[in-house]
Amino acid sequence: MNKELMEALDILEREKEISKETLFEAIENSLLTACKNHFGKADNMHVEIDRETCDFLVYAEKEVMPAAEDVEDPVLQISLEDAREISSMARVGDMIHVEIRSKEFGRIATQNAKNVILQKIREEERSVVYNQYYEKEKDVVTGVVQRYLGRNISINLGKADAMLSESEQVKGEMFRPTERIKVYILEVKNTPKGPRINVSRTHPELVKRLFESEVTEIKDGTVEIKSIAREAGSRTKIAVWSHNPNVDPVGACVGMNGARVNAIVDELRGEKIDIVNWDENPGNLIQNALSPAKIVAVFADPDDKTAKVVVPDYQLSLAIGKEGQNARLAARLTGYKIDIKSETQAKDAPGFRYEDYLEEDYGEYEEYEGYEEENPEASYEYAQEDEDEDAADAQEYEEYAEYAQDGGVTPEEENGQDGEPESFAETGEYEE
Repeated sequence: MNKELMEALDILEREKEISKETLFEAIENSLLTACKNHFGKADNMHVEIDRETCDFLVYAEKEVMPAAEDVEDPVLQISLEDAREISSMARVGDMIHVEIRSKEFGRIATQNAKNVILQKIREEERSVVYNQYYEKEKDVVTGVVQRYLGRNISINLGKADAMLSESEQVKGEMFRPTERIKVYILEVKNTPKGPRINVSRTHPELVKRLFESEVTEIKDGTVEIKSIAREAGSRTKIAVWSHNPNVDPVGACVGMNGARVNAIVDELRGEKIDIVNWDENPGNLIQNALSPAKIVAVFADPDDKTAKVVVPDYQLSLAIGKEGQNARLAARLTGYKIDIKSETQAKDAPGFRYEDYLEEDYGEYEEYEGYEEENPEASYEYAQEDEDEDAADAQEYEEYAEYAQDGGVTPEEENGQDGEPESFAETGEYEE
């Protein structure tokens, strides 16, 4: 009997991943429950099980009374005469261990003990499954489509079933029973009926985890996915950065002949994926994020997280994308609110011209004038430099005027240089 019990415990530990110690405790509790059902109480009863041989002993601690008529509760007390049969050294007032034969338990007590063991096994099995999938929370697992429950889908993950709700499904995706798909575990809840697992096919982290499993450089930390923006079923943009200057992050993610990214696209049922380089400079990052559109200029404000972008007229629709998708994903990817205008529109729009940002330089020039007023010596030095430049210009003018009077050519033309105008005599510019 003990050998069969040991074999049963080994099988449970191997198949259900329930530790033997937990099963031993369940058996002890079940025997105490049986004692309580049989005797009405079990406060003074104990169970000991040998973990190596599976031998077990059930006994009750009873107080030794002088005579049988002094025993008021046979469950808690025993007469000295009966105690001497168990131990010849027993004395009045001692506590003696009286063995209880579990075979004497009735059918109801035995059934209750069995139920206690089964209940403990179920609880431990649910706890093991919960812990196993709780560790996989925020990760990608492969599941088998079982059936549709209304608009939700039940997916078997192996030891537990997960629920793919309608809100987490990609529009247009249809699955057949027994089909294998990858899902992202959103949340694992522990309920009385077992773990409840919610999964998703629309979460941006699904794409990130797929890249981590497919691209070795991302897995080992050489390439890092800095940001990701996704519109499930349509397009995804990811910004990648390499910690090794000799490794091209975009090339690593694309793979040889696009093998790596194509494997992910196939898993996502044809969803387009744009991979761009991450840049610490907001202007460069926004320019990369708006690819494949060409950019003329980017005016980014890191404080307000806003950016104004100028694109060629023929690239405006490409930069904005279908229904604004390209600009919307670029804004999510960079964290900037992006305003896009064509070159024609930007000419009359404030904030889209270089001149709008030169006013700050003019303010610095005013401060420079104030500095001259406060420092007359510096003003004198600058004035002296201006006089020297004027004298040099006057000397140059006299040389050109001399050539003009003779109807000659300019010094540049004489030295074989092309210049405008061809003859100062013809234009009369210096004569005026």
